[in-house]
Amino acid sequence: MQKVDTGVKWFKSSYSNGERECLEVSGGFPDVVPVRDSKAPDRPGLIVTRPAWAAFVARIGDGEIPAP
Repeated sequence: MQKVDTGVKWFKSSYSNGERECLEVSGGFPDVVPVRDSKAPDRPGLIVTRPAWAAFVARIGDGEIPAP
């Protein structure tokens, strides 16, 4: 398992439910999207394919997956 942290800039959504339940994502990778828990940045995250991330975001936008 590798950590994705050297020289990586993480971005957090501007939306938060007040309990810091946010994901952070990083860009700059051609085929994948690194994702981590914003309140546990030292723990391992996920490496998600771009198509899978796009489908996830679309399903949230459509209301199929409820936002926290």
